Amino acid sequence: MAATNRFDAIVIGSGVSGGFAAKELTEKGLRVLMLDRGVMVEHGEGYAYDGKPAYEVPARNIMPPALVKSDYFIAKHGYVAPSNRAFYNDDRLNPYAYDEGSKFYWIRPAAVGGKSLIWGRWCFRWSEEDFEANKRDGIDGDWPIRYGDVAPWYSYVEKYIGVSGSRENLPYLPDSEFQPPIPMNVAEKWLKQNLESRFPGRKLINTRLSNMTEDKPEQNRTKCQFRNQCSNGCSFGAYFSTQAVTLPAARATGRLTLQSDAVVTSLDYDPKAKRVTGVRYIDTKTGQAQSVQADLVFLCASAMASTQILLNSRPAGSDRSHFDTSGTLGRYVMDHIFRVGVDGEIGGMQEFIEYGRRPGGVYIPRFRNIGGDDGVGFKRGYGYQGGAYRTPAAPVGFGASMKHGMRNYAPWHFSMGAFGECLPYADNHVSLHASKVDRFGVPLLRFDVRFHDNELKMMADARAQGEAMLRGAGLTNVKSSEQEHVPGDAIHEMGGARMGRDPRTSVLDAWSRAHEATNLYVTDGAQMASASCVNPSLTFMALTARAADHAVKQRTRA
Repeated sequence: MAATNRFDAIVIGSGVSGGFAAKELTEKGLRVLMLDRGVMVEHGEGYAYDGKPAYEVPARNIMPPALVKSDYFIAKHGYVAPSNRAFYNDDRLNPYAYDEGSKFYWIRPAAVGGKSLIWGRWCFRWSEEDFEANKRDGIDGDWPIRYGDVAPWYSYVEKYIGVSGSRENLPYLPDSEFQPPIPMNVAEKWLKQNLESRFPGRKLINTRLSNMTEDKPEQNRTKCQFRNQCSNGCSFGAYFSTQAVTLPAARATGRLTLQSDAVVTSLDYDPKAKRVTGVRYIDTKTGQAQSVQADLVFLCASAMASTQILLNSRPAGSDRSHFDTSGTLGRYVMDHIFRVGVDGEIGGMQEFIEYGRRPGGVYIPRFRNIGGDDGVGFKRGYGYQGGAYRTPAAPVGFGASMKHGMRNYAPWHFSMGAFGECLPYADNHVSLHASKVDRFGVPLLRFDVRFHDNELKMMADARAQGEAMLRGAGLTNVKSSEQEHVPGDAIHEMGGARMGRDPRTSVLDAWSRAHEATNLYVTDGAQMASASCVNPSLTFMALTARAADHAVKQRTRA
């Protein structure tokens, strides 16, 4: 096994957290090795179908049935298309396990850049309410930090990545450092006025996206072109991704070494010094095992992958991880529950259509249980992501009349989906499978995660309230749907190595640093002690920048 020791820090993972860690650490003077299990994708040239119409994509960008059947679930559930298939994990090649009666959709990338290439780009700050929620509700796992600890780092990240949105002065959904919002269309403006007047206290606001509306020439990035092809990779750099933003910054320092096709298997540990002494990985091209050392390690492989690495970092002959003295490692796994949809028809405005393809629509922020219990039968709350649109009229009849009819448009429609908060439950956990291993000999990650009664009641309320709001706002033909709720489906997995004040009940401290290792920071979703109901990626980046600042200061003092 080869060994080197020429790096100050190792960053494991290259998604929104790993990319930010590499940028921050290299810009602070550290020599950094970034390891990622995915294939290399270079900005621009690695986006094979960027800007391509469907007829220039294999199978017109529809997954062929044979490929759908060959995949566990990503293709079956609509997460992948021929244009972006190269960015996603092959579930047959890299499987995982779950208990009978329990499902988990582990949607994983397979490329450098991680989920930053495939994410939805919705960017929200968490509120003071979110960081206080566990304590207020008497739920195990009070956050060791509060909004004030993260707020300056939110600003730092937002100014750098570019976030478009509107200032609303909502205490339960703090404003960001915004670029101008992506405008609402005429139907959304109509709906906003009607909904807010008929449902006092509820809001319909602009999306908050990492799709820029202003150029960043200093980063060689151009504002969004309204193509809505983000999932294929954006050569304009209009949305935040590792490839477009943090990787170029880290490379510009001359202090970054990037190793793709590197599956990290475990961390070496010195219990006397309470330090990580090495990172073990497999070169997927050669199958060769490697070991590399550094003074500092940032684990950012994604919530579940980081938890798997921690679980597999254990003394020879032991089933217990070096980092699980609390017994909480692998527990309190969360994801947003979201398979409720509501839609309806908006009358009038037939003279208007919408040009361009916006990457986002509108948002209805949480209105349940703000500041306390509303007596609705469940804790926490949900918000809705949606938008209004018109589609070409469906063909009717034959011949010339059909052709002329298809020059028209169908009425305006509005649709939205609810995203709800999952509480942290100790019995929602992951572990290493006792007998099944992957092609590199690493125990498969085994999932035992379910939504509980609180989340199901929440979604029933979201469905009923969604219908009531759209009907009350004047929409017709209002319908709703509810599909099977499966953890992991929202791709917002969190928990597994939560932070806390007490080493007896948590894995990480208030700085995202392992209680059992003074040089190990875990700054992806694994660190989260609760889930809020808004998208978490902005919080991951803010906590990563905060942790990097702390790590370098601690290293300087040592």
